[in-house]
Amino acid sequence: MDSLTKKPRLATVWLGGCSGCHMSFLDLDERLFELHRRAEICASPFTDYKDFPEVDITLVEGAVTTAEQLEEIRHVRRRTKILVSFGDCAVTGNVTAMRNFFSVDDVLDRAYRETATQIVGIPSGNPAVPRLLDRVRPVHEVVKVDYFLQGCAPSAEEIYRLLMDLLDGRTPALAGRKFGS
Repeated sequence: MDSLTKKPRLATVWLGGCSGCHMSFLDLDERLFELHRRAEICASPFTDYKDFPEVDITLVEGAVTTAEQLEEIRHVRRRTKILVSFGDCAVTGNVTAMRNFFSVDDVLDRAYRETATQIVGIPSGNPAVPRLLDRVRPVHEVVKVDYFLQGCAPSAEEIYRLLMDLLDGRTPALAGRKFGS
């Protein structure tokens, strides 16, 4: 990855999804210590970083649902050598993409008017409420993905094997390569 003296740098990103893939990542339990010996985990939803660092491997959980996430995943791709679409939401859009059957206006109306106990209206121009994209997109539709690890959520064993393969410089046995990558 980087050099013989430096550990490869690993990051995880959480976009539009349920966080189940990151929970499976944490299910590595004591294998997290082995991973820490082999790689520097330098960015994730569990760490506080201001700008996404240059990394060797990034696992991306979740689909791209907002304009903010679209910019984030483009930035992550520019700073990542190997990008892994991690879990079914990232690979296919999965449950997150169920909103694609409705317009953004319908989704916002349902969330902020129809189901509200106190109707204050749909937020607009509020930076705390990201602008939804016209449709949810799996990661490979907006950036180049190097490997796909499917599952809802992938098991800790599958995640561990994928990472060990990548850290050893092998093509991961469990990850798929598709969608023109």
